[in-house]
Amino acid sequence: MSSTAAFEKPRWLRDLLRFLPLKSQFVLSGNVGDLQASEVSPGVVTPQSFVVNLRDTLLEAGYAQVVAWDPLAGFRVLARPGTSPSAGEALLRELGLTPVEGAAVAGPDLLGDTLPRFIDRTGEPVALVVDFASRLVVRNEGLTPVEHRLFTKALVLSHQARARPAGEARKPFFNTVLWIVDKEGDLPDWLLVENPRLRHIPVSRPDLPARRAIASSLLRGLDGGRDADAEALQQATDAFVESTEGLLLLDLVAIGQLARVEGVLMARIGDAVRRYKVGVTEDPWLKIDRRKIREADGFIRRRVKGQNHAVTHMLDLVKRAMTGVGASRKGNRPRGVAFLAGPTGVGKTELAKTVTSLLFGDESAYIRFDMSEFSAEHSDQRLIGAPPGYIGYDVGGELTNAIREKPFSVLLFDEIEKAHPRILDKFLQILDDGVLTSGRGDRVYFSEALIVFTSNLGIYRTDETGARVANVLPSDPFETVQHQVGSEIERHFKLVLNRPEILNRIGENVIVFDFIRADVAAQIFEQMVDATLADLKEQQIDIALAAPARDALRALCLCDLSNGGRGIRNQLEAYLINPLARVLFDQDAQPGQRFAVPDLSPEGLRLVAA
Repeated sequence: MSSTAAFEKPRWLRDLLRFLPLKSQFVLSGNVGDLQASEVSPGVVTPQSFVVNLRDTLLEAGYAQVVAWDPLAGFRVLARPGTSPSAGEALLRELGLTPVEGAAVAGPDLLGDTLPRFIDRTGEPVALVVDFASRLVVRNEGLTPVEHRLFTKALVLSHQARARPAGEARKPFFNTVLWIVDKEGDLPDWLLVENPRLRHIPVSRPDLPARRAIASSLLRGLDGGRDADAEALQQATDAFVESTEGLLLLDLVAIGQLARVEGVLMARIGDAVRRYKVGVTEDPWLKIDRRKIREADGFIRRRVKGQNHAVTHMLDLVKRAMTGVGASRKGNRPRGVAFLAGPTGVGKTELAKTVTSLLFGDESAYIRFDMSEFSAEHSDQRLIGAPPGYIGYDVGGELTNAIREKPFSVLLFDEIEKAHPRILDKFLQILDDGVLTSGRGDRVYFSEALIVFTSNLGIYRTDETGARVANVLPSDPFETVQHQVGSEIERHFKLVLNRPEILNRIGENVIVFDFIRADVAAQIFEQMVDATLADLKEQQIDIALAAPARDALRALCLCDLSNGGRGIRNQLEAYLINPLARVLFDQDAQPGQRFAVPDLSPEGLRLVAA
């Protein structure tokens, strides 16, 4: 399928060939369900199934025939295409089996009975591939009599087997048994551990050369691939290989099929890779109305008051996410990352909600995690899921489940400084590689997410005595706030957490919010009051707030701005919303009635019919 100058067999195959004359049995574990790159003729590399690749390698090494066993089909001879089945059936009969249409049905008990005849067989060397061997054992710590007898025979026979010269070169050969398992521990330890006649060979995921070996052939099958010049093909191959890091060859073939079905151009192979990884065929980022983003400045500023610097920076991040400027060619890193820092109640979470509403038309579309709930050492298991054998393994992780369901989303991690440092290591993996492996072993991609961290770091610091003191004050100018908060965040990540690399991944996207200043606080107050009265008007209850009452209320709500907009809301509830609700309830107010609040006395709110 693909032409390559110098193809090198995978490492596991090279190890197998090296030890075939030395060991009588092998256990192959790991990536055994994947395709394998195989050179079917000089310079022509194609993906083949694991067992077919193993068969060809063993036949080329000098084995006369290769027999396979699996729990469903039993025994069958793995012959090359075009070979007469009669020779294979003769071998099965020689082993005491009864083949029907080339296969002899046999369970684990008959497999155990056949092993001695197979290993002691004289004549040309043969190999037995026991596929799906992990399914031979129900419980490793409590083998059934049949299982124990099978593996005891395998152990004894591995020591009794003797190599003999065969072929023109008279090289030493065993009648070799190869056990194909998911994990090395799927077979009894006493068969593998310290057994000098058995070799364990791990099969790793395909590396870059293996992916590159089949990439160009897959790309030539796409639109624009057959007529592409060498340079264009090389560029597309490089992009394909780099963006599929960590994927299997099966995945690469599936991506090629997906691209052909959906008419993806060779030069746009990255689109097919992205669609395959996140499991969707449409890209909501491309559907976002650009005019809406261009006019977003006013929309956001109506909801987030007095944070012009933060709004501008956040909109720049959104535009980068939409255009892909500066994005990694691998395409795994998140669309954007922002670290929103500053005092409480200044609009950090509100900005994240507003951006979500802007992008997806629904502010509730964001996925929020309160990191104060993840301060315990093992709380990372809540995010990614418990490992096998632990309670909750089958449930999965809250984060990995959420991003699998909604790959295009705004991920909000509130109060990130309260998370356990172990969880911060997971964030490092997300920011660096754009991928997490869940407790169940699934790879979950964050390449289409916009990630927002919020934090109150830098507002307070610890002095020489260990006391918590203010690092910035509402009276400080914004430039001072920005510098002091930024410096304290840097110190915290470098010296306290000892994780400067997390801050490095965030880069210049640490956005410091200013305190709510008096003029901005007045705007927030007016907006909140008007919204409260408008809500009542929708219920057909008209409340007129007289100027003296509004002035008195304003003075009460704006006397302390240390808690920002949240503090204004709390004061408004205490002096307007709660008293208003109490009076309306006591007077049994009905739709259509009109009331006025002439003033705000020390005794409380006074309501009169208008």
